[in-house]
Amino acid sequence: MIFRCKGINISCLKQIFSQINVVSLHNFIYVVHEKEAIMRKIAILASGEGTNAERIIRYFRERRTAEVVMVIASRSMAGVVKRAEGLHVVCEVVPPADFASGEALRLLCANGVDFIVLAGFLSRVPDDILHAYPGRIVNIHPSLLPKFGGKGMYGMHVHRAVLDAGEAESGITIQYVNEKYDEGDYIFQAKCPVLPDDTPETLAARVHQLEYRHYPEVIERLVGLLSE
Repeated sequence: MIFRCKGINISCLKQIFSQINVVSLHNFIYVVHEKEAIMRKIAILASGEGTNAERIIRYFRERRTAEVVMVIASRSMAGVVKRAEGLHVVCEVVPPADFASGEALRLLCANGVDFIVLAGFLSRVPDDILHAYPGRIVNIHPSLLPKFGGKGMYGMHVHRAVLDAGEAESGITIQYVNEKYDEGDYIFQAKCPVLPDDTPETLAARVHQLEYRHYPEVIERLVGLLSE
């Protein structure tokens, strides 16, 4: 006979068992399994307007898998600062020099962050954060890597390069972050066509739609793996 109980008052159990016929008790198996929902804490690192950051924040407000507990912006004038404040999410401005000094890692640890998401973050993630969060930092790039990646390849620079190369398609790449720009292992890619009359702006709009659709869903899947 096996009894497995969690979160049950022992005195109550004694009262229940005292009223159970001894013969019936031999055939009685009591199993209580209570799986606690773990709300993982996400931090977003951003340098720009923050449209992806806003989508991610709103997405997880409708979920019980995770929540965005803070945003770290690398520039005080970045649009993501006002977006975070408007959504009542803690936002800290940490210039690149202070990232290198360990200030960003201190903030991440102080807020109990489990998972880090880069959303338009233009600086290299320092080694102390990489070592503290192995396999728990992801980035999204607005092209089909390995094409059009590396230092200096971000935003409109990427879309202009795609058009100048005469590519027939572009898209997004979600990847783990390592010590080098855009060289982490790929997690997910999605494609979109490059049209004959595209400009960098129209191509960017099409790529943004892929980002908005897929990035939160992939993050949710990865955060779920932390519980396994």
